[in-house]
Amino acid sequence: MTTEAKYLKVARILQKRIEDGIYKPQTPLPDQKTLAEELHVSRLTVKKALDGLQRKGLVYKESGLGTFVLGPVPIQDKFDSPANAFSGLANLLGSDEVTSDIIEFPNEDIQHYLKLKSSDPVYNIRRLRRLEGKPLILEHTFMPVNLVPDLNEDVLHNSIYNYLHHNLKLKFGVAYRKIKAAKADDWDQQYLQAKKDDPILELEQIVWLNNGQPVEYSTSRNRYDERNYVVLETNSF
Repeated sequence: MTTEAKYLKVARILQKRIEDGIYKPQTPLPDQKTLAEELHVSRLTVKKALDGLQRKGLVYKESGLGTFVLGPVPIQDKFDSPANAFSGLANLLGSDEVTSDIIEFPNEDIQHYLKLKSSDPVYNIRRLRRLEGKPLILEHTFMPVNLVPDLNEDVLHNSIYNYLHHNLKLKFGVAYRKIKAAKADDWDQQYLQAKKDDPILELEQIVWLNNGQPVEYSTSRNRYDERNYVVLETNSF
């Protein structure tokens, strides 16, 4: 089992304990060493799992005191997704429920965003992501072919991020994300079942690897009533 798969499994275990009331709101979780020994994983794996739960708004960390259960957030609902997560839609919402319809997959150049030469080929991928068969997100993604070799339709029907992390062993370093409102265009009306001029939420981003190379430029669009983005801020001082 890969390190990423381990921390996602640990995160699911801890989240279920929170949802079941085993770990109650405003109470501390067991320390990382205790959890690591109980679940037979490393402390780093536990830390990554807790970081993911913090991004989802389930826990918060107090410097020198540990990690605490946040408890119910009044404005939180089922459409909320962490805006600062790298794990991908399949890992956030459950890989068994998320499927992808491939809309477009030619090679094109987009050198301005990915800092490539004009001769460098680029994947141009348009996908419709579905949740339980229902249209959810319209993605338009560009990736350099030299950094992401052998990308094929089998990968596109599942998770590109899992392919990057597990198969290619690529590690993300930083992402610049811009979240903005837009009106439904022809693509949104066709694939997201949006009405003309319906509000659309768009996430535009560039993702760099930990060596500083841009690996992705993408936009993700969803209807205003299908998904939200959230950021949890904590004061560690």
